[in-house]
Amino acid sequence: MAERKPTITDVARTAGVSKGLVSFALNDKPGVSPETRKRILEVAGDLGWRPSLSARSLSTSTSYALGLVIRRKPEVISADPFFPAFIAGVESVLAEEGRALVLSVVPDAAAELRSYRTLAGDSRVDGVFLTDLRSNDARFGLLAELRLPAVALGRPDPAVPFPSVQLDDTHGIAQAVAHLADLGHSRIAHVAGDPHMMHGGRRRSSFNEAMREAGLEPGLIVETDFSAACGADATRMLLEKRRPPTAIVYANDPMAIAGLGVAQQRGLRVPADLSITGFDGTDISGYVFPALTTITSDPVEWGRVAARTLLRLIAEGTAESVELPPAALLVRASTGPPPSDRGTVAAHS
Repeated sequence: MAERKPTITDVARTAGVSKGLVSFALNDKPGVSPETRKRILEVAGDLGWRPSLSARSLSTSTSYALGLVIRRKPEVISADPFFPAFIAGVESVLAEEGRALVLSVVPDAAAELRSYRTLAGDSRVDGVFLTDLRSNDARFGLLAELRLPAVALGRPDPAVPFPSVQLDDTHGIAQAVAHLADLGHSRIAHVAGDPHMMHGGRRRSSFNEAMREAGLEPGLIVETDFSAACGADATRMLLEKRRPPTAIVYANDPMAIAGLGVAQQRGLRVPADLSITGFDGTDISGYVFPALTTITSDPVEWGRVAARTLLRLIAEGTAESVELPPAALLVRASTGPPPSDRGTVAAHS
């Protein structure tokens, strides 16, 4: 038989006070002397009493949950280590606060907006995280209308009435291009992400600007949905060019690892025949062969900071935006000087 959980009645009986006084003490309400409050809290701790989340929600009109709605294909999310790492960071903060995360994965914009209306209309969450920001993002106006607190992940443009947790990813892309140019590469391609997402567009713009700064002709750019499958398809297309690139900058690690596999299946040596860089600094990127040169970020810390910012916004009605350390290049074994004879690569492709 499962052990019975202690109740407020048990706390009151052991402390020798009324249930009402226990409720006041545990909910930090006035009308309880400091000495009595201290005794009640000590008794509750000794008995192992824990608050009922449903009871707390009813008494405070608070759901004790935060929401995250992700508009991507499930297979893209499952293969991208960013979201599990980000969620782990969020959960590490929420667990300490006795709160939960409500996650919804939706296929399109209409379903996304419906999810926010449902979350707000049913009072299921106290606030939400906004990821994959887009130009003229309809979610900002909707959340303002719903009066649902929100924290944006990334740099909104134009400015919005919500705090954001930002990371400068353009610096890392610029470093990757400069690194490859310093090695002697001139034909550098970019496997970009979804252009409708602001971070995908920023990384593409940063790539173009870095190519100009290096004095190089604009590189080939292939747009994708950030999935490993699209990364592989883009790599095949690039390697089938009459003059294929000697280096490819990918917008995330899963696409770069997929591209690495495609290159090796075609008999190319990385980096002797083709240099490859990723983005995100995922753990697995250090264990593939050769170890992936990548642009590091810290999605776990991003999740922690975003959760703290959203909780502060909910509790105080205001919170400052936070700028995380910029993404930075981590050079590993997948980049090197270009081959002296590209005919070798063309023959393999």
